[in-house]
Amino acid sequence: MRGVALAGLTVAALVAACGGAGSYTSVVDKIRNAGRVVVGTKWDQPSLGLKTGDGPPEGFDVDVAKYVVKYLARGRHVQITWRESPSSAREVLLHNGSVDLIVATYSVIPSRRPKVTFGGPYIVIPQDTMVRASDTSVKKVTDLRGKRLCLAEGSNAYRRIVDPPPNGKLSLPMQLVPAANYSDCVRKLAAGRLDAVSTENLVLAGFAEQEPGRFRLLNDPVSNEYWGVGIKKGDTATCEAVDQAVAAMWHDGTATRLLRRWFGKTGLKLPSSLPAPVGCP
Repeated sequence: MRGVALAGLTVAALVAACGGAGSYTSVVDKIRNAGRVVVGTKWDQPSLGLKTGDGPPEGFDVDVAKYVVKYLARGRHVQITWRESPSSAREVLLHNGSVDLIVATYSVIPSRRPKVTFGGPYIVIPQDTMVRASDTSVKKVTDLRGKRLCLAEGSNAYRRIVDPPPNGKLSLPMQLVPAANYSDCVRKLAAGRLDAVSTENLVLAGFAEQEPGRFRLLNDPVSNEYWGVGIKKGDTATCEAVDQAVAAMWHDGTATRLLRRWFGKTGLKLPSSLPAPVGCP
């Protein structure tokens, strides 16, 4: 019987070591005690989260995630598994445990907060609009009245333009053209299948830099958007640790350095200060 009991203890230890369900009280606990974490990012957004070939994704959000994980781990080595997290799947991936953290242009908005705990935000940026450079008829957002706007699956950015307050800003009548994601939006914009793509200016600038001279940002902000680190609802310990990591990232100059690295040549006015945290309910 003693041998059976010891065998049972060994199996239990192995399950805990491998990170079975319920093995860790929080993501920060998993990072510090298991030395591994699954991070969701975009894989199709240049300069933010772009995966090419067999390597890991690269971009500003990816580098922010690396900094946050290292901070949470208190400097010890952590194995990061990267998982693609499109806008339409972010809440589901967090809820079912497929990812531990999401750093993927994830705007902190009221409709998401009942489903997701947000660390940060780590950056505040304006929502802008991009059109084809050849379309000289559009100088400002209101010139798009009656034209075709991209509706990226899982994103709420279009609402700032077409909805009335309080959810929207302009209540502008437009034709909405569905797309799988923002890279699909940009392809359709280039092909003339829609007239404008509207989302955070860093997202648009990344796409515009890929094909210089083909697209144009209006530089006509619609709203300010707050990007946070997505965490499974209720994981307050990890949220509080992420808030500390974000503050450190700004205080030691890393946030500014990363923004300059990825967007310094865009001509955009880049964020320069730590955003106020939204809190960890």
